[in-house]
This record gives sequence, C-alpha cells and structure tokens, in this order.
Amino acid sequence: MLLPIILSGGAGSRLWPVSREALPKPFIALPDGETLLQKTLKRALALPGVEHILTVTNRDYYFLTRDEYESNADDAVAGRVVHDYLLEPLGRNTAPAIAAAALHASRKYGDEVVLLVLPADHLIKDQQSFAQAVAHAQALAVQGHLVTFGIQPTAPETGYGYIESGAALAGSAGNKVARFVEKPDLATAKDYLASGRFTWNSGMFCFTAGAMLAALRLCAPEVLAAVEQTFVATAFDKDPVVLDAASFAQAPDISIDYAVMERADKVAVVPVSFDWSDIGSWSALAELVAPDARGNRASCDAVLLDADNCFIQSDTRMVAAIGVDDLLVVDTPDALLIAHNSRAQDVKSVVAQLKLLSHATVHHHRKTHRPWGTYTVLEEGEGFKLKRIVVKPGASLSLQMHHHRSEHWVVVSGTAKVINGEREILVQRNESTYIPAGTAHRLTNPGVVDCVMIEVQTGDYLGEDDIVRLEDRYGRV
Repeated sequence: MLLPIILSGGAGSRLWPVSREALPKPFIALPDGETLLQKTLKRALALPGVEHILTVTNRDYYFLTRDEYESNADDAVAGRVVHDYLLEPLGRNTAPAIAAAALHASRKYGDEVVLLVLPADHLIKDQQSFAQAVAHAQALAVQGHLVTFGIQPTAPETGYGYIESGAALAGSAGNKVARFVEKPDLATAKDYLASGRFTWNSGMFCFTAGAMLAALRLCAPEVLAAVEQTFVATAFDKDPVVLDAASFAQAPDISIDYAVMERADKVAVVPVSFDWSDIGSWSALAELVAPDARGNRASCDAVLLDADNCFIQSDTRMVAAIGVDDLLVVDTPDALLIAHNSRAQDVKSVVAQLKLLSHATVHHHRKTHRPWGTYTVLEEGEGFKLKRIVVKPGASLSLQMHHHRSEHWVVVSGTAKVINGEREILVQRNESTYIPAGTAHRLTNPGVVDCVMIEVQTGDYLGEDDIVRLEDRYGRV
C-alpha cells in the first residue's frame, strides 16, 4: 500500500505580499489559477492504487485545506479516496510532522505501509516521470531503505541543499547517499555541477512507516518520544484529529534531514530529471508566465514602455511601467513590493522587519478566509470599519458578542437567518438588521447560494480580538 503524506505549512515569506501567515504559499493561486496544494493533491491522486491521503497541516489551515481539496475533486476520484488529517497546534518542523505521520500510519495500516512524503508547495509538471520515480523509490522502500529524491541540477544553484550519490544499489534505479551538504557558495555549487555526483535535495521522501519509526528511535529518540506522548494525550475519536498542544510543543524543532536522513545508515537517493521547483521566490514564480519580446512577464493588466525583464503582478489595478529594467512589482490591496530581480531572495528580510513592527500585512490579507466563508475589509477609519462578508450555503458564523462595537448588517444577495438577541429573523436582499454592542448574535446561510452582506462596524475599538464566542460549530475558542 502506498500512502501519500502531504505536508502543508510554512509561511513562504519570500513570496510576500501574496503569501502570508494566514494564507501561506501552498494556498496562493499560480498564473493558471490552481494552487500549489491543489497541484500536489492531483499529483498524488494520479499515482496507481492510491486510495488514502494523509495531510499533516496546522489546525488553522484545516478548513482552507478541506475547501481546496473539495474544489479540486473529480467525482470519480472523490468516491474512492479517503482523506485523513493530523492537525498540528503549532509548527515544529518536518521531523515531528513526519514522525506523527509515520506513527499514525503504522497504527492504522501497519509497519509495512509505504509513505510518500510530499511537501505541498512543490511544482512538478511531468506526471509520468514523477510516477516512474515514485515506483523506483517504493521498490527501495520495501527493502528497508529511507529514500530521498535528488533533482538533477540544471545550474549551480546556491539556494538548495545537495545530495552526493555513492555506490549504485544493485537492481535498482537508486544509489546510496554518500552525504548531504548545505546550501553551497557559487564556486562550490559549480564544482558540484561539474562532478556529476550531486543532485538537489528535493525534500520529498519515501519509506515504510516501520523503517522511519526505527530510524527515529535510533537517531532522534527525543523526537519520537515527544510524538508518542502527544498521541497518548490526543483525542483520536475526534474528526479531524488535533494533536495535543502541550505535548507536541515539547517536540524538538528540527528537520527530518538533520534528525534522521543525515544520521541513518540505510539511506538511498533516486536521481530524477523531471521538472521541479519549490517556487521559492518571485523570480521562480515569474518563470511560469510567458515573456514578451523584451523579457517582460505580466500576470495582470499592464502597460510597459521601454521596459525590459520585468515581472508585474497585481490583484486589481492596472500597472504601468516606463523606462525600467529588471524589476519585480507585486501589488496587493494593502501592500506593494518593488524589488530588483537580483534581490528576490531578500523579500524574507522585509517580512522579518514587518514582524518586528507587528504589522498586519505579515499575517492577514484584507480578504480573510474563515471556515464559513470570507470577509474583506473595504475601508476603515476612526470609529468605523466596513466589511464585505460572504457566507457559504449551510455555513454559520459563531454565536458571539462584542464588548466595544455595534454592527449593522445589510444583505446584498442571498438570505441570512439571524439570531439577534432574543429574536430569530430572516433577512432578505436589500434588508438589514442592527446589532448593538453586548448583544449575542449569529448569522446562518439557509440557502443554496452564497449569502453576501455588507457589515458596518462602529465603536471605540474594532479589533478582531473583540469577539466573545458563545458557541461555534467549528471548534474555535
């Protein structure tokens, strides 16, 4: 049995201002309209015999992940594939995440189940070559190897770690791993490329659950012990399963490479030559857009005069550029990035500075996703905030109240069933209701189409933390 493990998390800070903590890299739409998470799921589902998918992600991303999967579902596939989730209360790097996946898979399917670990933020277009590489890795995994996939380098890349291949493994398409090496400088990367012995470390792995648990027990016992204790304290009768926070927080914050792959004995690499990218910067994402005659790439309405080798992306606005070269311009409703092409990797430094300032653009977009739908902040000022709220059919906001703000709801389309204090009313299109501060209230969409409304907040404090949830079907505190 082959069980794909999709690891979905990470802020993707080099793709700010589109990738943010509340909507990280796996969820951002590529130029073709699909997200990296959707593409990863499709890639896993296309493998022969896959009937179960285990996704390990942060609990804050569960509903967003579920929605992405449902929007990506093919009816024929959806009927045969079972989705399972392990939700992390906080990020502790890839070693605890993979340890949790291996332990869960071992208990549910047995030690011999083969796990295929796929980060959710990789892009691979050649499905046939990918499937062939997985088959080679699976054959090695059933022999007890911990297998990694090495990407044949096309350039002396300094942004990736490398794997040095050792002796060929008889009767297979793999090699022993001689060593893992960190991101090199340019001169070293050129030497690696010239030698022909080195591949890029893709971060994809294949092994049996039993082999990984044995390697963890030998190489990183503190990681496995923390995860085992987490499982003891976790309520596995709940759906989805949320790992116990106090126990999981004790797990070391360490990658699977450091914890296991660099220390274990029976480690193999399958060299592969299919196209691969972790979309680690705006330069990488720009490559997905076809260039014009002067090397400019625009994924929006743009006018470029006497401009060369620029990338332009905007959510809503027309962008004009005149007499500029080698620029990255990424425009969102509340943040604008302008950078030289050669400084694409330095976007993460901007995010670090914004974190020090506790700036809102690190975490949220103006359009924020919730389990019930979305809200978009249209405008805000002293004593007021204006939102557009979309509630999915059958979905419901929490029963809540606010200490500091009053709200006026105007339904634009659809129907809202509203609890407003002691009353329950239906609010139709072009109708409204007023909710004073301190009043318990809830909105449910009883219809079969989205309910869209405008919310006008007034008060002396309008922060999102002024929400007292009295009851919530999504388990939020």
